[in-house]
Amino acid sequence: MHKTLTLLKTSPIIKNYDILDFKSGKDFYYIKAKTTLQDDSNLFIREFISNTQYTYAYHWQGKNGNIIIRWDNAPHHPNLKTFPHHKHSPELKESTSLNLEDVLKEISQLINP
Repeated sequence: MHKTLTLLKTSPIIKNYDILDFKSGKDFYYIKAKTTLQDDSNLFIREFISNTQYTYAYHWQGKNGNIIIRWDNAPHHPNLKTFPHHKHSPELKESTSLNLEDVLKEISQLINP
């Protein structure tokens, strides 16, 4: 959790952010956030991390609301070699397990080529 919050506060591509939901306990945390990026696109973040589970969804959309890329590990594409990890860009593609830092690096390379 601390790494996610630190990235929200310090990433140079994030202009601002809102924490939409947050829960934590001894062995878990859940965060849902909306960010506005340098180019005025939005990145929606959802993470649940515990000792036994890691689920994520990072949904990046343009100013007009159209999906650019969504990375997640919802287990609904078992035919992919990288199951459950995948991305929609907007077509379905294989992806590896990643975190917010990975996503911000990829977005930064795309908006600051």
